[in-house]
Formats: sequence, C-alpha cells, structure tokens
Amino acid sequence: MAAFTAADVKALREKTGAGMMDAKKALEGSNGDIEAAVDALRAKGLATAQKKSSRTAAEGLVGLAVEGTKGVAVEVNSETDFVAKNDRFQDFVRKVTQTALNTGDDVEALKNADYPEGGSVSDKLTDNVATIGENQQIRRIKTVSVKNGAIVPYMHNAVAPDLGKIGVLVALESEGDTAKLEELGKKLGMHIAAAFPQALTAEGLDADVIERERAIAREKAAESGKPENVQEKMVEGAVGKYAKENALLSQVYVIDNKTPIAQVVEQAGKDIGAKVELVDYVRFQLGEGIEKEESDFAAEVAATRGA
Repeated sequence: MAAFTAADVKALREKTGAGMMDAKKALEGSNGDIEAAVDALRAKGLATAQKKSSRTAAEGLVGLAVEGTKGVAVEVNSETDFVAKNDRFQDFVRKVTQTALNTGDDVEALKNADYPEGGSVSDKLTDNVATIGENQQIRRIKTVSVKNGAIVPYMHNAVAPDLGKIGVLVALESEGDTAKLEELGKKLGMHIAAAFPQALTAEGLDADVIERERAIAREKAAESGKPENVQEKMVEGAVGKYAKENALLSQVYVIDNKTPIAQVVEQAGKDIGAKVELVDYVRFQLGEGIEKEESDFAAEVAATRGA
C-alpha cells in the first residue's frame, strides 16, 4: 500500500505546481515525505523554488505597536476571518500588542501579564473564547529596538489602525531627522512586505535552509554532466543567488527594481545628512507556516481505495 494518499498528491501539486503523475512519482520516491518530494521535484526542474504561501493558513490578526525607540509585532489566531472582523477581537489584539511592549518575546509571559481592564491576558483570552464561541491563540511575538533613530510600522492592507494580515516593523539606527527616517521606513516596510526577506544579511540565513539549497543545486549540477569543477561553480552560484535574493540588505528594491536595499539606505543617509543603518526588521504574515486542516471528501474516498 502506498505511503501517501490522494490528499498528499493534491497538497504536493499545490505546493509545487507539478503535474499529477510527477507528484505521485516524487511521493513514491520519498516514501510519502512531502518536503523530500518537493526537493526532488525542484532538483528535476519540475517545481519552482519553494516559498511560503501568500495564502494564509490560519485566520486572525497581526498587531503592531511602537513606543519611542521600541516596537513589537504580535500574531493572534482565530478559526475564521469573521472573528477577525469582530470589534471585540480587534480590541483584544490591539491591547495585547500594547501590553507586549513590556513582556519581551515570550508568549507565556504575555499571557501571564496584566490585562488593561483587569485580570490577566490569559483570563481575557479565555473569556473571549467563551463569548465569541471560537478558539483563539496568541501565536508569536517579536520586538525590535534602536538606541537612536526610529522604529517604523507598516501594515499592508490594514483592517483597522495597526491591525491586519501582514505587519512589518523597520528598525533604523540614526541621529537623523525622525520624520525623514519614518518616510524611509515606510518605503522599506512596503518592500519587506512584498519581497519576504528571510534574514537581514546572508550570514543570518538559516544554515539548514542553505544546506538544503546546496543539496538541490548539487543534484541539478550532477545531472548536467559537466566536469566536477564546473559543477561546483554551478552549486556555489546557485547558493549565492539564493542568499542574495533572500537577505534583505542585498535584495533589489521593489520600488525601482534595480537598487540593492543596502544602497537605498546608504543614499537615504546622504540625503538626510546623517548615517542611517537598517539594524533589524520584523515581518509577520498571518498564518505563515501553519497548515490549515481542510476536509476533502473525494480525496478521502480515493485514499481508502488505494489511490
């Protein structure tokens, strides 16, 4: 019996855009491991580089709050988008995000913190679940700060002030004019929301992800039949390209489609009359990395028949 189901084939096709037979063969070769099947398809040139889907896999809201030279992003999940439009839920996310400015990036510490209207954040969360009738969870928190400069928030398609589905914070260290820093930060926030960097610099990229890219590139190079020294250059070129495209400071600015972000920041410093350094950022996209469970009756029936 196959180690995968028709639902797995469907999921792999959605992740990669591969054809049905190619997806089934990849799953057979990986013994049902979807991530290994993705890598196999990419190595054969049958799938594009895997990106986190822009389609959210969980509902709720991302909240942003800034106080002086410190900012925080918080993601709170709900079961349906309907709840995200609820005034009570929005008020909760807004107040929880404000509270998170003083709790650090520990979700449990935030849940144990005092809620502005009394009791703890956890108490209020429990009350919301009982009142609204839907499960809700505080999923993650990320804070950024600078000594001097500005923390600039940017919310893509906000549903209410500082609430939405893609929230960005830009940390700019500088002695320059705050209004000009905020103008720069908004533009960088738009870029970050659109370009989805994985780290500030190439050195900050996840080592496991880099090794995965290297393995895929090595397999592609081997299939080229070229000499080993050429293959190694192909591998290093592919890994370098991945790092350049996924590290924020080396990404090409989406607004002019030609200038690296590092140069955009450097030029802004010249225009402002004070050195500007992009020292950190946050990009929270609602539901990224969460698999939403969906019932596919046809796939389930097919799976029971060994499809």
